[in-house]
Formats: sequence, structure tokens, C-alpha cells
Amino acid sequence: MVPNQTEALDAPAVSANGQAPRCEHLDGLTPVTPQTSFCPDCRADEDRRATLLICLTCGRVACSDGSPNQHAKAHHEKTHHPIAAAVEPGPRWRWCYVHQRLV
Repeated sequence: MVPNQTEALDAPAVSANGQAPRCEHLDGLTPVTPQTSFCPDCRADEDRRATLLICLTCGRVACSDGSPNQHAKAHHEKTHHPIAAAVEPGPRWRWCYVHQRLV
């Protein structure tokens, strides 16, 4: 039996590692190289306190939503690039702006 569209939407989707929710925006991503090692917009504002994210579509580095300027979110709103990842050392994580969750 083929599930109808409602049943398919209700089914829990899980990523390959069995932990994070499945996100179709991860499909087809290719490795990117960071364009810079800093948020160019914050550097222009002389604000260097921000946590940095990299856009996994184009490689743009920008400050996170935890910073006053939220340049990574502004980049998503302008370009509709869906996924950003932490740049700095420490735990690795990715954020989907479309689904508003870690993926």
C-alpha cells in the first residue's frame, strides 16, 4: 500500500545518523570554502565579538543570530540559501533557516 500524502507528511523523518531530523535542504550540498575568516559586515562596523557561521551553499561567512547584527540570517533572507554551519572550533552543528532547527 502506498501512503497518501498526509500519511507521508506525518511520518517521522530522521537523518542518516538516526538522531537529527531529516532535512531535504542537505541534499545536493557540496563542500564550500569560506570566503573569509571573519564577518565582513561586522568588520566594517568594527564589531568582532560575533560567533561565525558559514553558508553551506556559497561559503559566505557571517555573524550568527546570537550577535546583535545577525548577518547570517540577513544573508539567508536575501539569497534564500537554507543551511549555515558553525565555523569556530568546538561542537559542529548546522542550522536550517527554512525549518528553523538544527539538522
